[in-house]
Amino acid sequence: MANGSTLEPSDSLKAFGAALKVFRERALLNQEQLAERLDYSHASVASVEQGRRMPTAQFVERAEEVLEALGVLRAMVRHLGRQRGLAVWFREWAHLEETAVGLCTYECRVVPGLLQTEAYTRAVMLDVPPPPTAEQLEQRLAARRVRQELLHREPPVAFSFIVEESVLLRHTGGEEVTRELLGHLLACTELWHVELQIMPLRQPHHAGTDGPMQLLETPERQWLGYAEGQKTGQLISDREAVSVMQMRYARMRSQALSPADSGELLRRMRGAP
Repeated sequence: MANGSTLEPSDSLKAFGAALKVFRERALLNQEQLAERLDYSHASVASVEQGRRMPTAQFVERAEEVLEALGVLRAMVRHLGRQRGLAVWFREWAHLEETAVGLCTYECRVVPGLLQTEAYTRAVMLDVPPPPTAEQLEQRLAARRVRQELLHREPPVAFSFIVEESVLLRHTGGEEVTRELLGHLLACTELWHVELQIMPLRQPHHAGTDGPMQLLETPERQWLGYAEGQKTGQLISDREAVSVMQMRYARMRSQALSPADSGELLRRMRGAP
C-alpha cells in the first residue's frame, strides 16, 4: 500500500483547471451544467477546476468537444504533473481509482489506506525506515486524506476489503490508536457500499498466500489488477492474469469471515464503547 495520493494542487493541474474554467465560462455554463453535458458529477468537475484531480482522457476529450476548446485542453493534459505525496509506482493506479466503479483490496501487511485513521497512518509512516521529514509526513497525511474522499464519492464506489486478523492484532501505534482504528473500521462497515471481511488468524486454506493485491473495475467494465512490493508496484491488465487474481479473491471471500461475523469480531476486539 503506497503512502500518499494527491496533496496540494500542482501548478500544472491548477493551470489546467483555470483553462477549463475559462472555456466553461466562455460557453456560459456553470459547473453543474458542464458536469451534466460531460456526464460527470459536479464534484468531479469542481475538483478538476480546483486542480485537485487529474482529469481522465475521457474527461479531456468530452470537454474538448463540449467546450470547443480548440485542442488547448488536449495539449495541456500532456504536461500535467502529479502532486507530492504520491509514490511514483502508485500514480497510475491512484489515477484509475478516481473513476473506478468497484475496488477490491486484500491486505496482509497493514490496514488498507482507504480505511486508516490519521493516527494509524502516522504510526505506520513513522515505523518504516527511512524516517520522513516533518514536511514529508504532513504531505503524506494530507495525501491520504484526499484519497479517502473516494469512500464518499458520488456516484459511490462498490468497495470490498479483506484484511488479515493479524494486522489488527499487531496493535500498530499502541492501544489507543488501535481502539480508535477499530471504531473507525466499524463505522466504515455501516456504509452500504463498503464490505469488510476479516481473514481469521487460524485458516488452514488460504488463497492469498502470494501476498496483497487489488482489483479495480473501470466505468467501461474492464477489470484491472495491482500488486505491490518493496518500492515497486505493477499494474496488471493482461486478461488471463487478472482472471487469476479474480479467482483468488473470490476464493478468499469464501474463506474469510462473513461481513456480519467480521463486524462482531471487530466489536469484541474493541471492547466496550
